[in-house]
Parts: sequence; C-alpha cells; structure tokens
Amino acid sequence: MTLGAALGLVGVTNVSQAWSWSSSGSLAATDTVTDPFSVWDPVADDVASRLLGDGSIPAVNTAWESWTNNADSLPSGMPGYLTSYLTQVNKLPSWADAALLAASETLYTRLSSYLFVSESLGSGVLSTVIPREARAVYWSAGGADMKARAAKTFTFGYDLHNGNAWKPAGHFLVTANKTRLVHAAVRLLLPTSTHFAATADQPKPISNGDILRTFHSVATVAHNNMRKWGIPLSATEQAADLHAWQVALHLLGVQDQFIPASWSDAQAQATQMLWPVVAPTAEGIDLARTLLGYVEEPVAGLDTGFVSEFTRYLIGDQYADWLSLPHDLVSRALIQSAWPLYVAFREGLSPIVPNGFSLFDQALRGIAMLFLNNGTSPTQTPITLPTANRPGA
Repeated sequence: MTLGAALGLVGVTNVSQAWSWSSSGSLAATDTVTDPFSVWDPVADDVASRLLGDGSIPAVNTAWESWTNNADSLPSGMPGYLTSYLTQVNKLPSWADAALLAASETLYTRLSSYLFVSESLGSGVLSTVIPREARAVYWSAGGADMKARAAKTFTFGYDLHNGNAWKPAGHFLVTANKTRLVHAAVRLLLPTSTHFAATADQPKPISNGDILRTFHSVATVAHNNMRKWGIPLSATEQAADLHAWQVALHLLGVQDQFIPASWSDAQAQATQMLWPVVAPTAEGIDLARTLLGYVEEPVAGLDTGFVSEFTRYLIGDQYADWLSLPHDLVSRALIQSAWPLYVAFREGLSPIVPNGFSLFDQALRGIAMLFLNNGTSPTQTPITLPTANRPGA
C-alpha cells in the first residue's frame, strides 16, 4: 500500500475550507481558533529587515562559520541587535522536557535508516506538490542552487535526528536559530520578486501555517510510515518523537497555540491544512526533477526507474503522476516485496546487533551529505542568510 492510499489521500485535493482547528489541541490549550496562515514571525522579521537594510549579512555569514555547537558562545562580529535577539531565543523553551529530548536522541539513532528514506526521498519530493512551498523555494536564492539548498535542508533533519541533537556538542539549537532567520530574510525578499508575486496568494511567504505544513509533510508522514511499516514504538518513544518536533517548531518561531499537543491532534491539523492543498505547479515539477536527479547521479546502478518507483511507493501514484515520474514495473515489484522484508529483517535483528545498523545508517547519511556538500563535510552544511532572490526572479 502506498502512502497516499494509506492516508486516504487519493483524489483529495484543492478543497477550500475555513480554518477550524482549535488551539485546545495545542500546547497552549486555550480553545481558540486562529488562522496560522495569517501569523508570521515579527520579531525575527524585524531583525532580518535591519540586517538587509544595513548590509550586515556578509559579515554575519562569516561570523556564523564558527558557531555550530549548542554550547558555543555567540560569535563576535555581529551587530549588537542580532546578538541581543539571539541571546533571547538561543535556548530551549521553559516547557521542554529533558527526559523526552534524551529519549528522542536514542529513538532517532534506532530509526535513522527509516527516517532517511521517509524524509529525504519521500517528504523531499512531497514538498514539491505543496504549491506555496514549491514556489517559495523555486523563486528564492536557494531555488537556483538546489544541491546546496537540499544540503541545508538535510542538515536540519540530520541535526534534529542526531544522537547528540540536544547535548552541548550537538548542533540542532544553533541550526534551528539560523534557519529561523533565513526564513525571515526570505519572507522579506520574495515579495520583491515579480515572478513570485504573480502566483502568490498571501502577502508574504512562510507563515506559521506554512511551517506547520512542512512539519506535517515530514514528521507526521514519517510517524504514519513507521506505523505502516510495522515498526514498534512505545508510548514513550512516540511522545519523545513528537516532543522533539514541538521544540523544533517553537525554535522556528511557531506560536504554542498552533503546535499540536498529541499525534492525534497533529493528524487532525494535517487533515485540514496539508492534504487538501497539494497540487502540481510548474515550479514544483522542475524542483522534483532536479532533486531526483541528485539521487540518481551519485550511485552506480540506481537508475531513473528504480528511484521513480521508490518515490511512487512513498508518496503515491497520484502525486508522482503530477510530477511525470516514469513507471518501471520491474522495480515496483521489487520494492513492494523487498522493502517490507528489509524492515522485518532489520527489526528482527535490532535487539541482537543494535549498534551495527546504527553505524551503517551514519555512513549512509554521511555519504549523502558529502555528495550534497561536494565532499566538504559528512555532517554539516553552512547555513547562510540570503541577500537576494533567485537570479532573474
């Protein structure tokens, strides 16, 4: 069964409805109805506006090169207002649960290979049929160099799903704060693009709602995949998975009133905000072809048919047809039989050789990062602030 069929998504697109998800299902638990697509991130946006206005971004990008670990002091060479802002936000929220975050590190070490498949090939391509996201990515500076952009996105997931994600030597706290400011800069730059503005249906991109859509296309889809693939998760492990994402959303500037309090609340939110709006766009089709080309390029024997069919297996035929992915019936039969066997074999052996799979997973992800980084680092891609949109935008 494909992801689309498992979630009951086939044929469900472009359904318009008023926002009705209540914050009673959020961390705030206030039982109000506020449209997250009308809420942005004014504090970060103000900082990004000042950085763009006074020409400080090149100096900041240079200063950021030495700022990578959670325990690192804020770097010198930044404007005082940026240092002041980061001093306030570069920390966990008061409601963060240290035990659950530690449990997420252990869980993600175990699930690394599954998450790599679900989030890179599955959610990575799924993002190209989310119209707002596809257009925002395509017309921003990152859309002109998708290899570098993919590496930065990969870094976000790599750092969150690392066994040291929240420890002093981990990177996620820093990565999330850099990403939040990148979002703010893109929010300010994209409305100046005539091409983006021609198709935009909101005053500026990357609202709280748009960030939540991305969360669901990655985390909620992965959660569903773990269940679909028969991977056992205890109640504590499921809570740890969600909690890591709750903290991540907070660090990206999403208000507590929109962050789901449980997986059932997340499913209800995704049903309203994500699945009804997926649709093909010219920008998304171009991005998908580029992304899949990166998967095929570095691995001998991993041809277009196999990659396309694995993508179809993960996201469903309807979305794959929108992207004009080719069919390969031989590869399809192989994937449909081999992937469940691989999962069953892996889960059967994991109690016996738990560390062996972890080392393999790390190597696999490291090779992917090296390719995306053109061989510069197996773990990190510098996250830098943009100063312009896609050339010609």
